Amino acid sequence: MSDTKEVVRMARTGIDGQKPVEKALTGLKGVGEMYANAVAESMGYSNTVIGNLDDDEIDEIEEAVKNPDSLEIPGWLRNRRKDRETGEDLHLIESDLELKEEFDIRRLKEIGSYKGWRHEIGLPVRGQKTQSSFRSGSKIGVSRARLQREASEGGGEEEE
Repeated sequence: MSDTKEVVRMARTGIDGQKPVEKALTGLKGVGEMYANAVAESMGYSNTVIGNLDDDEIDEIEEAVKNPDSLEIPGWLRNRRKDRETGEDLHLIESDLELKEEFDIRRLKEIGSYKGWRHEIGLPVRGQKTQSSFRSGSKIGVSRARLQREASEGGGEEEE
């Protein structure tokens, strides 16, 4: 038990070595519970603490997470189905996922779609109500300068 690693490096991220493989993989951006369970089950590492595995086994798990075709994980479990450029079902993690999301949002802005416009002005994109939610920044209520101006004008009228 003393040879258990505290932190396991996978995909340029530190993962808690005390957790089972299924739970530890969810520490990677782009890997959810169902995908992590599918990878662990198909590789035979269910209920195995990830800190007890050697470096070769950890590298195999990392490669399987990045390349789900090797494990025959179904397409509906992947996070980028029918990719716009290739048409394939991909699964992206960490910085690759962030970069693709950024490019998708940039493309929506460039073509002038409704979703792109909502992204540009910082409002919710998926139809949520905005009367009481998303009230942060300069969009909230009446501006302070206008309140002060009205207070000073109102105060002057009362003196006369």
